[in-house]
Amino acid sequence: MLVLAFDTATPAVTAALHDGARVVAESTTVDARRHGELLAPAVETVLSEAGVSLRDVTAIVAGSGPGPYTGLRVGLMTAQALATTLGVPAYGICTLDAVAYGSGLTGPFIAATDARRKEVFWARYADARTRADGPFVDRPADVPVGGLPVVGAGAELYPDVLGESSAPPYPYAGSLAALAAERLAAGAPLDPPRPIYLRRPDAVAPGAPKRVTA
Repeated sequence: MLVLAFDTATPAVTAALHDGARVVAESTTVDARRHGELLAPAVETVLSEAGVSLRDVTAIVAGSGPGPYTGLRVGLMTAQALATTLGVPAYGICTLDAVAYGSGLTGPFIAATDARRKEVFWARYADARTRADGPFVDRPADVPVGGLPVVGAGAELYPDVLGESSAPPYPYAGSLAALAAERLAAGAPLDPPRPIYLRRPDAVAPGAPKRVTA
């Protein structure tokens, strides 16, 4: 098994390789404006560090969001393209699941990432591997924290409402790859690489031109 995983649903452009036993290479750059520029070099970096070629990869995994429309699609379209080229399966895992898995928490908590527009994407977890509810998008004040720990960059942005954040702030690809490898080894079903959209994109098609009368 050699799982190539990456996520572009947050400001972190992150990629990693997992050989079924451990993460063998990982690369992360935080830059919310350059997902399309940074993903391919990140993939090349982890392949080089691991001493393998793209043809050695047996599965592709992409973070499926929720996240901003444009950044999210970079990772998912790349996953589909690579899977088609290599003839290997491609899967999608909720980006918040990767944040949760990276926390290593054993009790209930909330994972939250930045949704912009003064909102957060969030989900409730029973433990680091088990999502109990969500994902949702809400204003920070509307997230039912109820005294639970909160992980993720969403909490870092709104500590007065969500409380002090615990690590990790982003869905690092090492966690995404490890979670995917764990589920694959257990024979658990994984979703296809399809985006989780919780609201419409900012960009809309222009309407019909207005009539001009004399």
